[in-house]
Amino acid sequence: QVQLVESGGGLVQAEDSLRLSCAASGRTFSRSYAMGWFRQAPGKEREFVAAISWSGGSTYYADSVKGRFTISRDNAKNTVYLQMNSLKPEDTAVYYCVSRRSEVAGPQYEYEYWGQGTQVTVSK
Repeated sequence: QVQLVESGGGLVQAEDSLRLSCAASGRTFSRSYAMGWFRQAPGKEREFVAAISWSGGSTYYADSVKGRFTISRDNAKNTVYLQMNSLKPEDTAVYYCVSRRSEVAGPQYEYEYWGQGTQVTVSK
């Protein structure tokens, strides 16, 4: 099994920054797995935010966060990060860390493993 544990969420004001972290573990987790982030706002469907290939050489972002969010990973620590700058009230959501059994990342793929989520709230 694979466990994904998110941290770093909280309540911030508009234009503030936050960095989310996701630590991966488990007997079957491989550092070659692609990882990413999804989010779900109240009353809305879950949506893709960002993803990163196993090497970190390829990254993907939703248009709504491009230029403001940066995804990165530290394979030595089995950890993926989401640096969120210039936060907006519409970024308020539960953010989920995800992983898939492939080196390849992207919004079009299914992700088999999901964390429990961390709440991010951005006030005006």
